[in-house]
Amino acid sequence: MNGVHDMGGMHGFGPIVIDEDEHLFHAPWEARVRSMVMLSIAQGRFNADASRYGIEQMPPAVQLNAPYFERWLASLEFNHVREGNVSEVELEDRIDVLRENPSFTVEPKAPLRPSNPPRTGNLDGLVGLSANPRFAVGDAVIAKNINPLGHTRLPRYARGKRGTITRVHGIFAFADTNAHGLGLQPQTVYNVAFAGRELWGDSAEMNQVVSLDLWESHLEPPPAE
Repeated sequence: MNGVHDMGGMHGFGPIVIDEDEHLFHAPWEARVRSMVMLSIAQGRFNADASRYGIEQMPPAVQLNAPYFERWLASLEFNHVREGNVSEVELEDRIDVLRENPSFTVEPKAPLRPSNPPRTGNLDGLVGLSANPRFAVGDAVIAKNINPLGHTRLPRYARGKRGTITRVHGIFAFADTNAHGLGLQPQTVYNVAFAGRELWGDSAEMNQVVSLDLWESHLEPPPAE
């Protein structure tokens, strides 16, 4: 889907400041959020593609100002509500309780059981299966110019652009459907190299190349000359 999360090639956000001494977590709650997300995925409550889609649901101004694990938390809440594991009313009620008493804790009534059927999008047994890929190394391809309402791993800046297949990775679950609980729908994934000038025009750096891993559904052959 088109949104502020798809920032590739956009200007105006300033330089990326890298702190070599920065810690993974800046507060204890961030570690807990990460654990809850990973546990939810392991239990089949939702999958990693759905987790990315959940972040995409954040209002643009909120997402741009939110620290990394706050985005994980927003996705965690979105997906558990969407899957029916908790209601929005229950979530808001618990937030109100914690506002009044931040030290409030509660023991679960029973251990959580894995979702049935699981929604993890497990790739076991898929990668490396024999297939008849549509494209081969060296083939010219064009990234489709699509603007889906749902999740997609095809970045906006590459849509409609011409590239070259550099590697055939094999079969993987299709993230664009897996994010919405529509099944794995496995298909071939390719590494596609795009020349900088193809993506950025005359402003591209000399000899610049951008490589993307894209699914077969994202690609089409160039028109016959």
